[in-house]
Amino acid sequence: MKIIDGKAIADQIQAEIKETVDNLVGRKPCLAVILVGEHPASVIYVNRKTQACAQSGIISIKKELPPKISEENLIREIEVLNRDPNVDGILIQLPLPHHINPSKVTKCVNPEKDVDGFHPANVGKLLIGETDGFYPCTPFGIKVLLERSGIEIEGKYAVVVGRSNIVGKPTAVMLMQSNATVTIAHKYTQNLDDLCRQADILIAAIGQPLFIRADMVKEGVAIIDVGINKIDDPSRKAGYRIVGDVDFENVKEKCAFITPVPGGVGPMTIAMLLTNTLLSYQHHMKKT
Repeated sequence: MKIIDGKAIADQIQAEIKETVDNLVGRKPCLAVILVGEHPASVIYVNRKTQACAQSGIISIKKELPPKISEENLIREIEVLNRDPNVDGILIQLPLPHHINPSKVTKCVNPEKDVDGFHPANVGKLLIGETDGFYPCTPFGIKVLLERSGIEIEGKYAVVVGRSNIVGKPTAVMLMQSNATVTIAHKYTQNLDDLCRQADILIAAIGQPLFIRADMVKEGVAIIDVGINKIDDPSRKAGYRIVGDVDFENVKEKCAFITPVPGGVGPMTIAMLLTNTLLSYQHHMKKT
């Protein structure tokens, strides 16, 4: 059993990005992050992203907007960034306040600056196998984790538990395009336990703590755990602990590879955001 160190792989990728950025002539890549309101988790995530930019030599612009900003005014802010030739990537931190339609706002981002990979144009490119768009960061991170860990995808049977637009669906497409046979499972899937036991590669992205049990996986499986869940733990100072969608302690001995939570997929998501920002910069510079 090998525990995949997502942080170490992410650090390696960031070091590679920094080396590339340090050798650039002229302006540096630039990421603009829009934060609406003061959602505590969002503030933490945005700070991590801007810190990662600084460590990699990428310029970051943080636009902090009031929680009651109108949808119209938010779109105006996005349009300003769309027109700015010195901004390569635009990220809108989710969730947004309830009065703002996230789908409508996402569609306002220039697809050539959509480093989150959420714009329908980039989702469409992913689906039909074009490679000049942006991959969503978490699925991209999952694919890179598998590749850099030496886990063969081609010809393998992969089961993705979870069908979200952000993780489940795009992950399934990326694995399929790497020549895996893929099944997407969800809460309506019948005989889920039997399905999971067939997987050579199991992606857990269902948002249910400790959902994947040891009796649901076969010996030698590779598991990528995308879940981040809080469960009560009076023994901890905070009163809770963070766990994934996989019952790690009981499952790990059956695995050839497994990601921990935290320290697995999370750091890779930010590393792929930086990767996409650098790619966007390179695309823009070719046009100038």
